Amino acid sequence: MAITQAMCTSFKQALLDGEMDFSSDTAQSYKIALYTSSASLDAATTAYTTSNEVSGTGYTAGGNTLTISTNPTTSGTTAFLSFDTTTWSTATITARGALIYQDGGSTPAVAVLDFGGDKTSTAGDFQITFPTADATNAIIRIA
Repeated sequence: MAITQAMCTSFKQALLDGEMDFSSDTAQSYKIALYTSSASLDAATTAYTTSNEVSGTGYTAGGNTLTISTNPTTSGTTAFLSFDTTTWSTATITARGALIYQDGGSTPAVAVLDFGGDKTSTAGDFQITFPTADATNAIIRIA
């Protein structure tokens, strides 16, 4: 089992099919779920799964709802967007990676995040801070 950071291939197709909308006036919402080192997530991941999702105090299956901090924009030839920091407060959990996915319907996958090793919180905040929202670093970018 492994977690490999990637933008999901099915997400790329969903963009071309017009099935994903990240604009500020959208009714669609996006979530982030945390996973253990036993999870198998990569570019081929197509949807949210409970398989090897973390469990523990302060964590609810399905994860947190994300708030878009930078609406879709462009710089040069790259389009990008980003999310606000998300926190699981007073949490006791260990996670190796995460999955960003669209909430609702078939819960299609957007991107897999690999933390590079287990990250743990013990009765404290477990926080994901997204990189700078620009053409080089944004968590979701299309060049």
